[in-house]
Amino acid sequence: MSVSPEKWGVIYNPKAGTRKVKKRWNKIREYMDSKGVQYDYVQSEGFGSVERLAGILANNGYRTIVIVGGDGALNDAINGIMLSEAENKEQIAIGIIPNGIGNDFAKYWEMSTDYKEAVDCLIQNRRRRIDVGTCYYYDGEKHQTRYFLNAINIGLGARIVSITDQCKRFWGVKFLSYFMALLSLIFERKLHRMHLKINGEHIRDRIMTVCIGSAWGYGQAPSAVPYNGWLDVSVIYRPELHQLWSGLWMLINGRILNHKVVKPYRTQRVKVLRAHNASVDLDGRILDRHFPLEIAILHEAITLIIP
Repeated sequence: MSVSPEKWGVIYNPKAGTRKVKKRWNKIREYMDSKGVQYDYVQSEGFGSVERLAGILANNGYRTIVIVGGDGALNDAINGIMLSEAENKEQIAIGIIPNGIGNDFAKYWEMSTDYKEAVDCLIQNRRRRIDVGTCYYYDGEKHQTRYFLNAINIGLGARIVSITDQCKRFWGVKFLSYFMALLSLIFERKLHRMHLKINGEHIRDRIMTVCIGSAWGYGQAPSAVPYNGWLDVSVIYRPELHQLWSGLWMLINGRILNHKVVKPYRTQRVKVLRAHNASVDLDGRILDRHFPLEIAILHEAITLIIP
């Protein structure tokens, strides 16, 4: 299939919990039409469909793939593209129109949540090659590869993602979802027996959570830069209750690496040999626990349209 290089392939992932799915998409589409944008669009139809659709668009020659969705949809899309049979994947440009409860990667790039400003940004077509994180593991039957743009969380960070997603699906309300996740942070400070290998150092300890970020990892890897070919790792041990509030404050202000219970690393490869009973998420997508995990970075492996 021959597709014009200027034509966008748009994947619309309806915002979880909203009753205004069609209304919002119609506004986005009307605005793109008014700007003379050439595009074909498809709408996701449940979990996993964004990954499949992104792969189909990449295989069919689309070189600008726009995701109307949040972090989870973006993760599905990057996996669809990277696992596709398309040639020169680094030349495929990903565009984002934020449309989810979690838009952390878009926030990193200061992308507007206003769809008109987001579309205008895509039209300007300012491009930047960025890194793509990789996670390799064996699922008991075959070797698997999953990709991420923002971060992998192991332990409490992933548990909060899971609780937030469950609350979002039940209430569809951002504030209540994050409030319940915050309560879990206060009352569920569970430690996990972990064995990590970072820069040749073996870390065997009881750890609350680990964040491995290419970007800022929901604030847990605030120094991470998604285009320098490195991963930032924050190993967070269990804080005392009185340290919890200072930790939250430092997290909000981007100073979490200065907290006494946080040990930071910078590396190109992390091996997670064990993380007993710990949840794992990639960019908001929960991963079935399969250890060991080998996490690495592909330098400038994809193109992003940025403000």
